[in-house]
Order: sequence, then structure tokens, then C-alpha cells
Amino acid sequence: MLISGFHAVTARLKRGAAGIVELYVAQQRGDARARDLLALARSLGVQAHAVDMGRIDKLCPDKRHQGVVLRAESAPALAADLESVLEAHPKPFLLLLDGVTDPRNLGACLRVADGAGVHAVIAPKDHACPLTDVAIQTASGAAESVPYLMVTNLSRTIDTLQELNVFVVGAADETDQNLYQVSLPESVAWVLGAEGKGLRRLTRERCDALVSIPMAGQVSSLNVSVATGIVLYETVRQRRYGSRR
Repeated sequence: MLISGFHAVTARLKRGAAGIVELYVAQQRGDARARDLLALARSLGVQAHAVDMGRIDKLCPDKRHQGVVLRAESAPALAADLESVLEAHPKPFLLLLDGVTDPRNLGACLRVADGAGVHAVIAPKDHACPLTDVAIQTASGAAESVPYLMVTNLSRTIDTLQELNVFVVGAADETDQNLYQVSLPESVAWVLGAEGKGLRRLTRERCDALVSIPMAGQVSSLNVSVATGIVLYETVRQRRYGSRR
């Protein structure tokens, strides 16, 4: 697996040297940012290879690699399962993605989830994007800090969360209740579907509540990562300042 870009590579190094195979830094990068990265690599015992920018271009074609690329054996290992997440966080803040298959959308959702303080992102094993190098790069380091769990059955996972008194709320266009009309409890799991298709029927039916994001313009929906940012940060606002509007 190739990880490129300063944010993603730095975050991977901070997870430790285990699983790192190679680190390449372009010879042309002699700036402070590159020096800091090299110092971090040395402190971990990771050897960095100074190479021509052309070699990195060949390793990462059509990517904004910034002259830095790291080869690792596998995706980062964070929490192994939902049970360990729930044990660590008795009042969980979760994001469930239903049918999000684009790696850039996944990476962007992970980045937003990290910023909002989400404890884990959960997706079904079927009809969902795995944690690819493109998703990791787009996440800009968030793939190293937010557990991404792929479950066999998303509907059963929702059932499990509800049995533990986690309020499951889905984002959907076909409801009159909008995001700013719902008071969110401390234990909450947001469910968002792919752009266009939205939530699948079984997923939608299992949610405790469905809310829409108010749309004042001509377009009818938002990109899933943009919608994720809106609903997660409304949750953050209510957690910090209460549900007053």
C-alpha cells in the first residue's frame, strides 16, 4: 500500500515503524517540512531514500504526492471491532456509511469524522469502499486516527447499537423534519448513504429518526462528505452548547 503526501505520511509514521517498508522523499524537497519528516523517520529507525521527483511521479501517477511517498505492508490497525470501540466509549459518537463506494468520498468523510471527534466510522463489507491508498491520502492522516470498521450486516449493527441505547439518526431527503429540529442525545450514530441513492430501505427503516438538511437553492442534494460535515458538526454544537437554537 502506498501512502503519499505530508499529512498522510506523517500520520502513518506517528503510528510507529511496524509495517513500513520504504520511505521516499524527493531530493528537491529541502524545506523545513521535509526536514521535520526526515527527523521523525530517523527517530523511528525508518530509513528515508532521497530520490528524483520523477521516480515519485512514477510511483504515484496523477496524485498530489508533494514529493513524499511511503510504502507500507497494510492499512493501519486501529480498533479491531465495534465491541472494543463501545468499551472505550460508553457514550459513543459514530458515523455509519451506507453504500459509499468512492474512495475520495470515504477519505473526506474520515477527515471530517476526525475533526468532529467521531469514535469510529462503520460501513458494510459489501457495496462499500475499503480503506484504499486513495482513501488514506484523501483522509490526510485521519485514517490513522479514526477506526474504520467494515461489518457483515449494517442493519444488525444498527440493532446492536439501539439495544445499547445509541440513538440512530439517518440523513434523508424524504422527511419533513430537518436537522435543526431534532435534539440529539450524547450517544448518537449518524447514518448517511451514497449521493443519489441515499439510504437503503432496510437501513432507513431501522433508524430512530430521519432528518433532512435544509436546501435553499436549486440542487436537491449534497455530496456525502459535505453532508457528513454538516450533521456531525451540528452534533458537536449540541454537545457543547446544548440543543438550544
